[in-house]
Amino acid sequence: MAATLQDVRRLVDADHGLATLATTRRDGSVQVSLVNAGILAHPVSGAAVVGLVARGGTVKLGHIRERPRASVTWRYGWDWICVEGPVELAGPDDPPAGMDPARLATLLREVFRGAGGTHDDWQTYDRVMAAERRTAVLIAPARVYGNPAT
Repeated sequence: MAATLQDVRRLVDADHGLATLATTRRDGSVQVSLVNAGILAHPVSGAAVVGLVARGGTVKLGHIRERPRASVTWRYGWDWICVEGPVELAGPDDPPAGMDPARLATLLREVFRGAGGTHDDWQTYDRVMAAERRTAVLIAPARVYGNPAT
């Protein structure tokens, strides 16, 4: 059975979007981070993408800027799904192509909700995201694979 983005949504719901993000270092080795990620509509094209939010100045953002591809893997029990593909960044240090920069706060909220997050005070959330120079990481699903439960 082939894995789909619908399978990803099921795993996001099962474990709060907890996933691993793999990026590539300059020497070709792999760097892995624990993240919360989910599925949302791309802010310009509307296509389904994997989204996560990264704090400004992180190693993962440096890797992605140099080599804009990544893999994200979710698991729940023995069920796992991986999505890999090219990455776009949208943040204060990475102006998004074709998107009004004023829309960034809304996009960060959409990414957070796509990963299963909720918040009681969006104004505080927006303020913290801006202070930490948070960036939306959007991965186009070039490959989706795993062993989803049937």
